[in-house]
Amino acid sequence: MRTKLGALICIAVLAGCTTAQNFSAPGLDPIPGSITYGGQPRTKLTKSPVGSSFPHDFIDQYGQQVEETYVIQPDRSLKIAHREIRPIRFHD
Repeated sequence: MRTKLGALICIAVLAGCTTAQNFSAPGLDPIPGSITYGGQPRTKLTKSPVGSSFPHDFIDQYGQQVEETYVIQPDRSLKIAHREIRPIRFHD
């Protein structure tokens, strides 16, 4: 009984580990300046492999530096997988 319970726990933990790397979450909502703000781009990324990612940097409406990472989905749409926002610092 104890061995079966241990095996079930191990299987559950391993199943959670393998799905954690999957980009199946809905992603982040686009903000002004995002490539997908206002909808998906009209041109499709046909030469890039599905699952590949690329960065996009811009300054948002509040003057903060935004770095986003996009992942190409199987239907060639883009999903924001990561966003980092940093204030712009000016030096004297």
